[in-house]
Formats: sequence, structure tokens, C-alpha cells
Amino acid sequence: MPSTHNTAAAPARRRRWLVLLLMLALCYGVAGAGAAATGDAGSTYAALDKPAWAPPGWLFGPVWTLLYGTIAVAGWLVARRPGPGRRPALVAWAVQLALNALWTPLFFAAEQYGAAFLDISLLLAAVVSTVLLAARVDRRASWLLVPYLLWVGYAAALNLALWLNN
Repeated sequence: MPSTHNTAAAPARRRRWLVLLLMLALCYGVAGAGAAATGDAGSTYAALDKPAWAPPGWLFGPVWTLLYGTIAVAGWLVARRPGPGRRPALVAWAVQLALNALWTPLFFAAEQYGAAFLDISLLLAAVVSTVLLAARVDRRASWLLVPYLLWVGYAAALNLALWLNN
């Protein structure tokens, strides 16, 4: 006779994996929408007057691909843990993702470098909040967001330099 415990746990396990797939789809959807909204971001970036410490254009794709994956997994780790801190952490997670989605069209499609800098500054604050709130729910989630936090800080400095130079 099969165990009812295992049978009852199967839908919950499936739901957890579906939540991970949803979070991955959201994060990579943001990436895809940003790419679609920018047109030829590579040419735009190449034409900008960049500081000496600016990364080569080819680096952004691999870095963001990895970061969107870690953002999704971090959100998933928080979403699967019950408790009072989960909701604020997920709200912060959603806010940072929305601000992230706005930056690419502002910077590349609209060429509004000042507005993009405002957005990335807000994004940086939202990522800090997400890291701190996620740490209360699942420390692994907050550690997964640290590379993202560092990259957004670097990208904010680069955005400011590009705004001032162009």
C-alpha cells in the first residue's frame, strides 16, 4: 500500500518547482523584453564616450544571464519559506525586478542617461532592501543576491560616468 505522506507531498513538490520555473520565466522575460526594447544596444554602447574602467560590450550578456538566474533562485528560496518575513522580501524582490526592467529601455532605447541613472539608483536601493529582507527568510537567498548587488553598484557608477561624458 503506497504511503499517503508521499502522495500528499508530491503536489507540494511540483508546486515548488513550478514556482522556480515562474521566477526564472519572470527574470529571463525581463531580460528578453529589455533586449527587444533596445534595438542595437551593442552599437549604442560602442559609440559612447566610456571611462577607462568600462567593461567591453560582450561582457554584459554573460554576466546578466548568470545574474538573472541567481535573482530567480533567490526569489524562489524566499517564496518557498513560510513566515512573516516572506511577503516583504518578495515585494522588494518584485520592485527590484520592475526597476531592473525599466533601466534598459531608458538607457538604450530612449537614451535618457539621467533618467536611467535615477532608475538604477533606485534599483540599487531596492536590491539592498531585497538582500536585507531576504536574509531574514533564507540566508542563501541573500548571498545569491550579493553578486547582483555588486554589479548594480558598478553599473550605477558606469551609468553616471556615461551620463556625464555623453
